[in-house]
Order: sequence, then structure tokens, then C-alpha cells
Amino acid sequence: MNLQRRTWGLVSLATLLLGGCAGPLLATDTDRPPIVFVHGNGDSAALWQATLWRFESNGWPSERLHAIDVPYPLARDADNKDQAGRTSTAEHMAFLRAEVQAVLSRTGAKQVVLVGNSRGGNAIRNFVCNAGGSAVVSHAILGGTPNHGVQAIPGLNEANEFSGTGPFLRQLNIPKNAQGDEVCGPTRWMTIRSDNNDKYAQPDGLWLGMKGKPTLVGFDGPELKGAVNVVIPQIDHRETSYSKPAFEATYRFITGRTPQLTIHKQAEVVLNGKLVGMGVDPLDAASGNFVNNLPLTGARLEVFRTDPLSGQRVGAAVHVQTVGADGYWGPFKTRSDATHEFVIQANGYATTHIYRSAFPRSSQWIHMRPERASEADRAAQSVLSFIRPRGYFDPGRDAMSLDGQSTLPGVPPGAGSASSRLRLTDAAQRSVVGVFNGEKVVGLTWPMAQGHTTVLELTD
Repeated sequence: MNLQRRTWGLVSLATLLLGGCAGPLLATDTDRPPIVFVHGNGDSAALWQATLWRFESNGWPSERLHAIDVPYPLARDADNKDQAGRTSTAEHMAFLRAEVQAVLSRTGAKQVVLVGNSRGGNAIRNFVCNAGGSAVVSHAILGGTPNHGVQAIPGLNEANEFSGTGPFLRQLNIPKNAQGDEVCGPTRWMTIRSDNNDKYAQPDGLWLGMKGKPTLVGFDGPELKGAVNVVIPQIDHRETSYSKPAFEATYRFITGRTPQLTIHKQAEVVLNGKLVGMGVDPLDAASGNFVNNLPLTGARLEVFRTDPLSGQRVGAAVHVQTVGADGYWGPFKTRSDATHEFVIQANGYATTHIYRSAFPRSSQWIHMRPERASEADRAAQSVLSFIRPRGYFDPGRDAMSLDGQSTLPGVPPGAGSASSRLRLTDAAQRSVVGVFNGEKVVGLTWPMAQGHTTVLELTD
């Protein structure tokens, strides 16, 4: 595959290389185009939280930053067959198109920028190339999108949208001109990929359950001929969109300028988001992890301020809400130096105690979902989950620990898991700590016998 490449060594070098390649959009500091962010398979708008803060910290008006929530974010196993609670490529694209039109109508802009992670890039390409999106999309940035499939083995699961030899990707990748470009103009395109650490761009099928079998896809699978193709060493699949280097490349591509990477703190912040559910996967009723982004109507949320060193509550609840049909649990005003415990109660779920680091800026994208307890969980005195929504845990790359253990339970070698689950045998309530590359989250254990579970959630 002879694709145009730009290698990312040092961030400053990459920024220099990218300068002037994008065709800057900003005529003045107030001329900021709307940006629509499109999450990946099984994810939600909440993953763009830090990215949105970085855009705001560089002067982008928050009302011109829009992250979408696909109601059923998982792809079908076979794109051409109905599957409960999952979306086809056509449905995914139609949802994105409607969101773009709504943003254009609300802002009065003539064009938007689209930024997508993983499967979100499939919808962006489908919209721009097949549904008239090229007229309203000035720039498209795809992070970790499996543009040539997660595997390209002829005859293997070709009805799946992630098959490199299947009809969906084949029609997107048809050369568009004599140069063999795989992108549609006049939209300007950029891809961001890892050098070798993206679980869905691997020559070996380990992460697909095919260890030792060639996928016929290389590390460069997310690249597109005719795009600016950026390579960032050691980032994982999600970090192709949600990391600082990915933000810098994205901002530079859109504006032609070098951004500040520091998130500027606000003294007081207003927080909001949705409580969403977790259905039952019709193909695996025992899994309990069939995610959706539908409002968890009737769920109750309590928010407590906490001592950042112990996780203990500081006083009574500072916010209580029973969510309505829109799923929103706020707004809630607090200080940017305060840490919090979010307690979710909903029928069919464990009472879930979510602990977070302090929020440096306001956000309407703090989406949360309660956990379900498995049979293995019920045998423990308490259960602790440590999650990193915007990236994966990589034992060979990251400095991390959970409850004093440097080896995270359930996290294999490589950047392939975003969560670790610890089942504790001691009955006394105590503090628990999760640490990841300098970010620390502190919470308390809660009794599983009474249907409670603890989640330590990272912002990084």
C-alpha cells in the first residue's frame, strides 16, 4: 500500500511539518467553524471531554463544539442484517447527517469540521463520499479509523463493516482519481494513527481472537491515500483521537496554528451530562455489556464532595436529581479544585459509586452509566473497577497501580484493555487508589452484599 505519510517524531517536529498543509480556516480569532465530534464503536460523546476543554482553552466557543451520541453505538455483526440495539452503516451515517444539519441550522455556518474516532470515521467517510457531505464538510480528521479493515482476509466476515474485503470498505476505498486517492474532495482529510500500538491495526490477529493468524492489515491500515497521514509513536487506538498529541495535530490541521496544550482552569464549573443504560446483548445474555446511549429515565443521582486524599465524603449530598426522559442529571455547580463521588441508583443495576478527579472546566458531556453485578462479583466483599475511557492501559508503557498493585487484574500485555476489575475479600470499608501516569483517583469500597460497587474513573 503506497500511502502518503507524515511521520510524527517529536510533537514540535510534527507540528512544523504540518504547517501550511491544511489550508487554515481562521481569518480572525473569532472566525471559528463549528466542529462535530463523532465517537467510536460502543462509545459516547463523553470521550471527547478533554479534547473539548483543549479547544475551549484555545479560544474556541463552546457553542461551536458539538459531540454526538449515537443511541445504539455498536455496529451490526453483519451490516446487511437487522440486529437489535445495533446500527447499520446507513443508519450511522443518517444520524450523523441529521446532527450536522442541526449544527449548521443552529450556528448559521455553511460548513463544519468533522472529527471522528475509529468507527466514527466510517460514518464521516460515508457521509462525505456518498451523501453529499463534501459540500458542507471543510475538513475531516479520522483517528484510528480502520479504513482498510481490522482484517482483510477474503471470505471472513465480509458482511461486517470492519472487513477490509467487505462491500462497505471496498466502495469507500475505490480510487477517486488517476493518482489513486481514496478520499473525496474538496473536503481536506487527515488521518492519525499509532506507529504499532493500535489493537485494531495489527498484522497479527491477537486482539481479534486469531492469535498467530495474519490479518492482512498492517500498522498503516488507518491511512488513506490523498490524506495527510500522521503517525504518533506508541499511542493506542483511542489515543489516536483523545490524547494531547492527537489534539495538537487536529488543531494544527484545522487552523494552521500551534495550540496551547494546557487546559485553562475555571474557578467555578457547571457540570452536566446524561445517565445512560446498559442492555443485554442478544448474542450473549450473560455479558451484561450491551451498551447504548439511551437515557436511563428514573435513575437517581447523588453527588458528594470528597476528601481527595481519602475518598471520604465531606458533608451531605451537594446535588440530588432523579433524571427525566432526556437523561440529564444536572446542571450542578462546584469548584474546579473539588473532587466528587457520584452515586447512581437504578432498577436492575448495582448502586454504583463513581469517583472522579477534579474537573478543571465546565462540561455538559459527563455521561455516566451504572454497573451490573455478575455472579463472580457477588462472591466478593466489595468490587472495584478502574476505568480509562479515553485510552487503554499498557503495562509496558504506562506507570499505573490499583489498590497498591502495579499489575492491574485482567489487563494483558499491550494496549488492549481500558478497564481493570478487582474483587476484594476484606469487609471493612477503606480507601482505594487508582494511579495512571500521574493522575490519581481515590474512592471508598462499598459492600457488594448490599448491592454496591465502586468505580474509579480517569479523565486522562
